[in-house]
Amino acid sequence: MQASRVNIVVGSHVWVEDPEVAWIDGEVIEINGAEAKIQTTNGKTVVANLSNIYPKDTEAPAAGVDDMTKLAYLHEPGVLHNLYARFSLNEIYTYTGNICIAVNPFRRLPHLYDIHMMEQYKGAAFGELSPHLFAVADDCYRAMINEGLSQSILVSGESGAGKTETTKMLMRYLAFMGGRSGTEGRTVEQQVLESNPVLEAFGNSKTVKNNNSSRFGKFVELQFDKNGKISGAAVRTYLLERSRVCQISDPERNYHCFYMLCAAPPEEVARYKLGDPRTFHYLNQSNCFEVSTINDAREYLETRNAMDVVGISPEEQEAIFRVVAAILHLGNVEFIKGKEADSSQPKDEKSRFHIQTAAELLMCDAQGLLDSLCKRVIVTRDGNIIKTLDPSAATLNRDALAKTIYSRLFDWLVDKINVSIGQDPNSAYLIGVLDIYGFECFKVNSFEQMCINLTNEKLQNHFNQHVFKMEQEEYIREEINWSSVEFVDNQDVLDLIEKKPSGIIALLDEACMFPKSTHETFAQKMYQTYKNHKRFSKPKLARTEFTINHYAGDVTYQADLFLEKNKDFVVAEHQALLNASKCSFVAGLFPPLPEESSKSSKFSSIGTRFKQQLQSLMETLNSTEPHYIRCLKPNSVLKPGIFENFNVLQQLRCGGVLETIRISCAGYPTKRTFDEFLDRFGMLAPEVLEGYDEKTACDNICEKMGLKGYQIGKTKVFLRAGQMAELDARRIEVLGQAAKLIQRQVRTHLAQKEFIALRKAAIHLQALWRGKLSRKLYEHMRREYAAVQIQKRVRRYQSRTAYVKLRLSAILIQTGFRAMAARNEFRFRQQTKAAIIIQAKWRAHRALESYKRMKRAAIDLQCAWRSRIARKELKKLKMAARETGALKEAKDKLEKRVEELTWRLDLEKHMRTDLEESKAQEIAKLQSTIEKMQAQVEEANSMLVKEREAAKIAIQEAPPVIKEVAVVDTAKVEKLTNENEELKALVESLEKKADEAERKFSEVQRESEERFILIEDQKSKIDQLQDSLQSLKENLSNMESENQVLRQQALNISTAQDFSEEIKVLEEKVANLESENQALRQKQTIVLTMPEDLPGQTKASIIEKIPENAPLINGEPISVEYNVQNIAFVASAVKRPVENELTRQRSINNKQQENHDALIKSVSQDVGFSRGRPVAACIIYKSLLQWRSFEADKTSVFDRIIHMISCTIEKQNSKDVLAYWLSNTSTLLFLLQSTLKANVAAGIASQRGRLSSVSLFGRMAQGFRSSQSGMGISSGNGGIISRLDVLRQVEAKYPALLFKQQLTAYVEKIYGMIRDNLKKEISPLLSLCIQAPRTARARLIRGSSRSLQANASVKQALSSHWQSIFKSLSDVLQTLRLNHVPPVLVRSIFTQVYAFINVQLFNSLLLRRECCSFSNGEYVKAGLTELERWCREATEEYAGSAWNELRHIRQAVGFLVIQKKTHNSLEDIINDICPVLSLQQIYRISTMFWDDKYGTHSVSPDVLAKLKVMMTEDSNNMQSNSFLLDDDSSIPFSVDDISKSVQDIALSDVEPPPLLRQNSAFHFLLPRPE
Repeated sequence: MQASRVNIVVGSHVWVEDPEVAWIDGEVIEINGAEAKIQTTNGKTVVANLSNIYPKDTEAPAAGVDDMTKLAYLHEPGVLHNLYARFSLNEIYTYTGNICIAVNPFRRLPHLYDIHMMEQYKGAAFGELSPHLFAVADDCYRAMINEGLSQSILVSGESGAGKTETTKMLMRYLAFMGGRSGTEGRTVEQQVLESNPVLEAFGNSKTVKNNNSSRFGKFVELQFDKNGKISGAAVRTYLLERSRVCQISDPERNYHCFYMLCAAPPEEVARYKLGDPRTFHYLNQSNCFEVSTINDAREYLETRNAMDVVGISPEEQEAIFRVVAAILHLGNVEFIKGKEADSSQPKDEKSRFHIQTAAELLMCDAQGLLDSLCKRVIVTRDGNIIKTLDPSAATLNRDALAKTIYSRLFDWLVDKINVSIGQDPNSAYLIGVLDIYGFECFKVNSFEQMCINLTNEKLQNHFNQHVFKMEQEEYIREEINWSSVEFVDNQDVLDLIEKKPSGIIALLDEACMFPKSTHETFAQKMYQTYKNHKRFSKPKLARTEFTINHYAGDVTYQADLFLEKNKDFVVAEHQALLNASKCSFVAGLFPPLPEESSKSSKFSSIGTRFKQQLQSLMETLNSTEPHYIRCLKPNSVLKPGIFENFNVLQQLRCGGVLETIRISCAGYPTKRTFDEFLDRFGMLAPEVLEGYDEKTACDNICEKMGLKGYQIGKTKVFLRAGQMAELDARRIEVLGQAAKLIQRQVRTHLAQKEFIALRKAAIHLQALWRGKLSRKLYEHMRREYAAVQIQKRVRRYQSRTAYVKLRLSAILIQTGFRAMAARNEFRFRQQTKAAIIIQAKWRAHRALESYKRMKRAAIDLQCAWRSRIARKELKKLKMAARETGALKEAKDKLEKRVEELTWRLDLEKHMRTDLEESKAQEIAKLQSTIEKMQAQVEEANSMLVKEREAAKIAIQEAPPVIKEVAVVDTAKVEKLTNENEELKALVESLEKKADEAERKFSEVQRESEERFILIEDQKSKIDQLQDSLQSLKENLSNMESENQVLRQQALNISTAQDFSEEIKVLEEKVANLESENQALRQKQTIVLTMPEDLPGQTKASIIEKIPENAPLINGEPISVEYNVQNIAFVASAVKRPVENELTRQRSINNKQQENHDALIKSVSQDVGFSRGRPVAACIIYKSLLQWRSFEADKTSVFDRIIHMISCTIEKQNSKDVLAYWLSNTSTLLFLLQSTLKANVAAGIASQRGRLSSVSLFGRMAQGFRSSQSGMGISSGNGGIISRLDVLRQVEAKYPALLFKQQLTAYVEKIYGMIRDNLKKEISPLLSLCIQAPRTARARLIRGSSRSLQANASVKQALSSHWQSIFKSLSDVLQTLRLNHVPPVLVRSIFTQVYAFINVQLFNSLLLRRECCSFSNGEYVKAGLTELERWCREATEEYAGSAWNELRHIRQAVGFLVIQKKTHNSLEDIINDICPVLSLQQIYRISTMFWDDKYGTHSVSPDVLAKLKVMMTEDSNNMQSNSFLLDDDSSIPFSVDDISKSVQDIALSDVEPPPLLRQNSAFHFLLPRPE
């Protein structure tokens, strides 16, 4: 699909070849004739011919497209870039039509293959979800089921591309769909995979490109029955590379099993007489003996374990490895010329040793083995002629034997594996998975590469036909003319290689049959035969090389070893020798041949055998419907994150993907739906968008653009190669003209805006200058006025300063004298007061210190002891709380501990009271002491006052003196001063001690209060534990009783099952007894049954009349022969009480049956509700309670009620009926939960009683005694309950407990039916809501003002899906509220339904790229807003936390509608925008996002890179890497939740229905008057 001058213009974005990255994009900057100058994205400028460049789609999404048929330009660089873009985002699967391309990521991606992903792709249409191999497998399985045809999946690719892993995942999915497990708990897929180590050991080897390359084709058949279930499986192998056994090239290796055996444990190596691989000819032709990634010793042990798993016995394993060792020894046998002409013999003793060893390992005659290698027997009419072989012929004979033995050994292993897996010869269909080697092209290509490439040519031919068929089917489906579409296949290459008699293989076989032929003569023969063949060429100066032009490119082969590798003689001597082996295994590998085949040696070539197997494979594939998966290896270093363009391009050529593109380009490579075509090219003819339908509009656009040869289908536009580029070129022109118009308008606007700005600036400048002049004049006037003011204020300031200074001096002198006198007076008073205070403090401190010391010691001792006891008790309480098994013992201990703690708490209170009293006494003493001290202080003060007064009087009376002289007693003053200092120091120390004591006292007091609070908490916790213990006791008692009863029931069932044989024996005994009874009747024999409750004398009198030799029944002498008189006597003694009891029992049973019928008939109808209470539940409960059915050992009323409920909900599966019975069953369950109390002993005793065998008399009497209580009807009115509105505890028996269990199950069943029905109802609407229809959305985006009405109708159509969901939710809510269903059940229903909506919308968003768009995010967000509004209208009582269940889809949609995602950092996205979503989910949404409204981009590449790194780091720590959510269908409530939700129900005023109101037996249901 090359470009032309018309399509490429200056400014076009194109792809051009690059020697480093294969293809690079750039922009055309100049065109000169047929050449264009291109500026590439890496900064280079290149010149290329216009015919060698390809247009680039600039509007292609950055993340690529999931189906490459959607590419605007389907060419080599476009395909390569699309694969690279998706690979960089971990999108490893891409479609090309219905072909899946898988790129090996070289890392584990478990989230792509878990069970959640399988469930998403189950039943999904192909192409609806993101590309995945599960989609291919599902499409294959659906086609098999719907069309009734066998299918096949062809997995191809070169070594290391992931074919084996892909095959494994395909089988996992098919096993998931088939749904049948294999034997011993292993699935069929597991059994097939367990055989892989064995097949890899004997069929894989190291090649140039892969260390573990399969050298055979594997076709795994999964066989299915008519119902689509797996019925068996088989492994078919094709095209084993037999020549590798004898010839290998450097640096390759032979098959792994040879190296494994050489690395086996020493004892096994010695047993087989092996050693270093370098010593064996079949292994030392290459210098590669070890592979870094393969441990041969470990692989040997794993292969032996795999053989054990497959079912190969140790003896067979021993024989297998003996055969492998024998092949190695055969390869070391060398020949030289013998004594006779054209004869041969072993070269030396070493060769003889290897012959002897090989014979021992094969358990055949050594001389016979040597003769079969050196001689040939020719059968003629006259007899057998023995012909000796020269050394070269003997060597070929040796290699032929080795290849034959190995080939048959491999076939035996495959047959053994198939027997282990288990085949179904009668299977209806099969799905085959083909895993075969890919196209090979090395530096040295030999016979093996030609055979492999022939296989790939065959498969490519099959692939081309399938692709062309798919193209034709699409053309027919779209009803376009496709008769002119042709394509060139590769049939001429197949004829060149395999056609008879002129094909290369035929020429090779012919050359092998002539002894004198050499590789030179074979090459010359080919040169002459194919000199004019366009697919065959001879390299220059080549003598034995030739080149074949394959579909994937030219491959040059070296014919030097073609003859040796092709020869494969079936020698009769080999057959006879090994068939006669003493080893049954070896003899089984060579069964006897038909008589005509065993008479002579027959030539057989590997090429012919290869061609036959290939033909068989193609016949198998042609009988099935093919599906294709192409595996690609992104790099040759086998590391993740590396994409090598040249390597991938070569694989695309070898895998036929580019050939598929060539076929597509021969027809209509570009296919666009009408909507997409109009979106892209509608601007070329805007007038056709209005008033025409989409098909006509597309046709008009193409005609207007002058396109020729295009086709308009039913839903798509089909364009020829190059027409898309032509339309894009015209589109670029239109966009360029529009851009020029926009630029002109913008420039005009900018110039006008600049002129207006300049004019405004000039006016503004003038205004500023005038203002500046005015401000300057004003400033001068202001300064002059300011100078006058400053002078005036300075003069005033100087005068005032002088005055203030003089005044302050006078005041300062006066203040000094007054202050001196005041200080002297103050100092005297301060000293006097200090002395008094010191004395008071010292006395107070001495008393307080004594009190605090005593108090602190007591409190410390008490606190330490109490804390120690409290810690012990707390530890014991914690231990007791954890031991739920010892609740009963813990209860007694807790009660004792509670009493003890209560006693201690009282004691603590008393002690605290005593402490407070002693504290009060101490305080009183201290107060009295302080009062005394205060009295003394007052007395001292009064004396001081008196002394002062006396001193004043003395001073007044003294004669006046001129100068006052202070008379001071110096010694006394010093003494007092010293005492004051000492007292001060003592006071300071006492104050410190007092402060410390006060601090310690406050700490102790605080600790005491904390401990008191802790004790109060412990007391409350003890009370709570007592309550919890009591409730646990009750629940445990109920659970133990119910479990005991259920276990007893299971035991009864199992016992009944185990006694089936005994029942048969008893039935035979009963038949015998009946025959004996018949005989006894003829003898007038009577058998009487004596009730156990007969008086002892009566029974004794009857037994006395029984003869000693009477027959016994059940060990009692109750059968006796009487004459007519004796019969009358005995019957009269027994008949009357028995008949009376039977009559009474019959009447009770009839009455009971009538009551049961009336009850069932009444409640089976909708009897409605009474003040929010379901009438049916209340009536059933009151009736069962009245009849004492809960206390009955045997009754049928429970089974009848359950049967009635079951039949009703199955016949009428509507939401009204289900809601009605959910309300009734939940209410009845609440009543039973509040009433029933299990009686374990009675239940067990009753069960044992029913199991014990009693006599005929005993069973009848027991039936009479239990008739009243057992059948549930009380005699008379003695059993009527006086107050039914008060729920009382009833000792329940086994039937009542079983009824409660059944009722619980039906509550859960009805709940699940309502929930699942609602899910089924909204599920198809959700699939419509997650993505607005693309056509409608496109019309909304490109709609004009002339189609406002049409846009309004489109919006209304889009919102109709959400409205349908709201209507369904509202209908269910209204129904549940009308039927008074408990709110806890309603909340659970809508919470789980909202969780289902969250799962469905979120998973669809992650699996459909078209849903991750901006406009679709707005659409879904609007719907979620309506869901939130519905929750608010439903109120929290019924909606609960349903809105919170939508957190995943809410955050995902919130991320979609952010307009500037590139500005958000990774921390903002993880912590603020999407805190609930996982890294995988955020990464997937970020990579799949596309803005169809504003054209913005997703998050920045740096954020994506960080996300990728974090995902890699967290992948090892996560239990599941799945990014999909799982729907939870469990039951989210318990019986206790219902009991807490339902309020107490008053039963006294419930009105019974008319049918029961008129029945006298149900008068107890009538409301009693006040």
